[in-house]
Amino acid sequence: MVDIKLKICGMKYPENIQDISTLHPDYLGFIFWEKSQRKFDTNEILEVPSPIKKVAVFVDEEEEKIKSIVDYYTFDVVQLHGSETPEFCEVIKSYGVDVIKAFSVDENFDFKQLTTYEPHIDYFLFDTKGKLPGGNGISFDWDLLSQYTLEKPFFLSGGIGLTSVDAIKSFLSTENAKYCHGIDVNSRFEKKKGFKNYSKLKRLKRRLYENEI
Repeated sequence: MVDIKLKICGMKYPENIQDISTLHPDYLGFIFWEKSQRKFDTNEILEVPSPIKKVAVFVDEEEEKIKSIVDYYTFDVVQLHGSETPEFCEVIKSYGVDVIKAFSVDENFDFKQLTTYEPHIDYFLFDTKGKLPGGNGISFDWDLLSQYTLEKPFFLSGGIGLTSVDAIKSFLSTENAKYCHGIDVNSRFEKKKGFKNYSKLKRLKRRLYENEI
């Protein structure tokens, strides 16, 4: 059994949200980026059972809109997936939420830029650099995380699917994973954009946490 949190991102449909909640992930993510096909666009209050944490995902959004959404839906966490500055992160953190700052990684990524963010956030999230800010469905080379020298916990994201379980377990046994807090899954577990596949996610949990094949 591995000791790592599970974050399921890109939730969109109320009934699907309720079904997936019964799998008891640690985090459920809701995207508020206007250009996303997974944009959460219902005004229904999110009834997500405790202790699942609700994450609101934004890309270069205005402070006021983030605060209004956080307050309306009572989010626990804000994930910033754009070019937000450390100072912006600090403002969002003052709303009483945890802050995840996402970065898109490839072989040219400069991990030194993370230093200025470290005091102002709670977690980093490392995703694959692609055409979109997230949800590209492809993985980056996790060996690049050997360049990560900070002690801030992070989420591992980008193209994680059922076939990634062995690689995840292998990664978690390395020094590079010392501060890995959780994995973030999205597109590889969908029946359609924003609608998550319950059976696949159930299999993921069993294989990841119960050592089933």
